[in-house]
Amino acid sequence: MISQALREAREFEEESEKQIQETERPSFHLTARTGWMNDPNGFSCYKGQYHLFYQYNPYDTCWGAMHWGHAVSRDMLHWEYLPAALAPDELYDKDGCFSGSAIELPDGRHLLMYTGVVREKQENGGICEVQTQCLAVGDGTDYEKYENNPVLDERDIPEGSSRFDFRDPKVWRKKDGTYRALIGSRPADGSGQVLLYASEDGLRWQYRKVLAANNDRFGKMWECPDFFELDGKGVLIVSPQDMLPRELEYHNGNGTVCLIGEYDEETDTFTEQYDQAVDYGIDFYAPQTVLTPDGRRVLIGWMQNWETCAVRTPEDKWFGQMSLPRELSVRDGRLYQNPIRELEERRRDRVEYREVLVRDAISLEGIRGRRADIELAVRPADEQRLYRKFAVRFAQNAQYQTSVSFRPL
Repeated sequence: MISQALREAREFEEESEKQIQETERPSFHLTARTGWMNDPNGFSCYKGQYHLFYQYNPYDTCWGAMHWGHAVSRDMLHWEYLPAALAPDELYDKDGCFSGSAIELPDGRHLLMYTGVVREKQENGGICEVQTQCLAVGDGTDYEKYENNPVLDERDIPEGSSRFDFRDPKVWRKKDGTYRALIGSRPADGSGQVLLYASEDGLRWQYRKVLAANNDRFGKMWECPDFFELDGKGVLIVSPQDMLPRELEYHNGNGTVCLIGEYDEETDTFTEQYDQAVDYGIDFYAPQTVLTPDGRRVLIGWMQNWETCAVRTPEDKWFGQMSLPRELSVRDGRLYQNPIRELEERRRDRVEYREVLVRDAISLEGIRGRRADIELAVRPADEQRLYRKFAVRFAQNAQYQTSVSFRPL
């Protein structure tokens, strides 16, 4: 049965979407159907389609009471909007349905696991968000919240861990048919950690252990964890808050970190060996992965950062978009990312230039349109005279231009 809150959200998004022209959206990136989008949620394969949910406020282009938006695709490039999947309509999630994940159950149902939020007034007058883990089960379009929600609460976290920082479950099914869920947490020292939970059926959950601890190395609270095995290694991806810069590998603020190591599936033990940034830009956060039917591990992230999300125009009817999906691999202790191979089918009208000497601004003819996939290699003509800045401008007229620039190290 669809709640009144969800029905209203669906009616609103359907009408609001009609006010947005296709030319006002990017061609390659999934955007909010209307209103606000942030974290990708529930990235999964179900009934022959890729399902991607997302943190969603249909009513405004700023963060608000979180719903789950919903889109489906057969190639992860062409997306079709479906009605909103979740709305904050129960006592245990009345202030938001926060991030989570999805998996297909053996009986063919689609299981969503998400964080329910309830704001609680503290003795000092402040407001904190009590966070619990909840379930919903559905058919790929409509979802019913589990009658025994929440399935995990403050009684299921280690002593000293915060009930206000306990969110973003990532669920998967092991080879033996049992389930695991990884959840971001803040321990007593204020640093980040990820907690591991186990279930026989995906519905009843028990705490297992701390799978990995931050120990004040990478920011503070670890949000949106993801864990998988790839090329013989265990891979843990987290999105830490309040990162400090470290040489050229990590920038300050909210970031994304990949930990690579050995994983013992029998004992659920992860031994970290290497760490690296997932993305060196600042407009990338909270990525989530899916295992494709042909065995690829594909990642997608929110193409934005919290420091600049207030930069928008009042006329806009939507805000927020996803990155292009990336195929992952691990080689020699490093995570490698490439555009998904489905993009190859979109390439046409090839234009190629070689050995172009740039002394000042030049124009390269034959490149037209507002969509381009560019591979560019730049080197100084004289190794002793490095350039200070290099820029490529597109769609330029007397008033506007799009510029991609970089400076050498």
